[in-house]
Amino acid sequence: MSTTPTDHREQAAAWFASLRDRICAAFEGIEDGLAESDRPAGRFERKSWTRPDPEAGEGGGGEMSIMRGRVFEKVGVNISTVHGVFSPEFRKSIPGAAGDGRFWASGISLVAHMHSPLVPAVHMNTRHIVTSTAWFGGGADLTPTFPVEQDSADFHRALQSACDAYGADYYARFKKWCDEYFYLPHRGEPRGVGGIFYDNLNTGDWNNDFGFTRAVGEAFLKIYPEIVRRHMHARWTPEQRRALLVKRGRYVEFNLIYDRGTLFGLKTGGNTEAILMSLPPEVIWP
Repeated sequence: MSTTPTDHREQAAAWFASLRDRICAAFEGIEDGLAESDRPAGRFERKSWTRPDPEAGEGGGGEMSIMRGRVFEKVGVNISTVHGVFSPEFRKSIPGAAGDGRFWASGISLVAHMHSPLVPAVHMNTRHIVTSTAWFGGGADLTPTFPVEQDSADFHRALQSACDAYGADYYARFKKWCDEYFYLPHRGEPRGVGGIFYDNLNTGDWNNDFGFTRAVGEAFLKIYPEIVRRHMHARWTPEQRRALLVKRGRYVEFNLIYDRGTLFGLKTGGNTEAILMSLPPEVIWP
């Protein structure tokens, strides 16, 4: 495994946990802000899990934070820090794992599905992975049922600001990567209105790469609650709600067919419930 200093790993894991706490607090504040509802304000419920076979070299675990409320129909904000050995067939797909296959990984993963079809769903995750090398990855993307130009522009502007502070070409590169990654070839359509996606980020300056990863989390925490508040009080129709449930079907298709994070979690013995928390609570295929 890489000689990445232990304190680097500790810093990364601590950041993901602190970001989780701040996001959960912000989302619970949104729940309190919707007074006119027959549903109670949601609160996150946390559930810890551990790796299934420590004696086989698997270690670590994570914590799920799930909320079902009156604005958020289902939102999960999960963190995990795990280590072990990749299976021989999986090593060739992971940078630096072709040798002995040992790895360490820590990250945060968030998916929010909303009651209102006028409030966009969202995904955000950032992670730090160590094999014989070490890198950061992640991103954020917005999935509205009914796209609003201002929402899309503000979401991208926030992420671009984070990118511009660390690399002149980051936003253009990572936006393009997101557009290409979050695309459903069998449907011939994008999952949403995009955002940024990056992986294998290792410039040789760990502090800079970690700083960028933190900036992505900060940008998300600043802009997404603002977008939610713009629309969460608006009334919607049954027809609009049906359109939301159809849109969610596309989300399910992407996550089960193409998503690398889902595959990584399942291939490394992660908690299946936590890995599949991204799936919406209700969906239809017309």
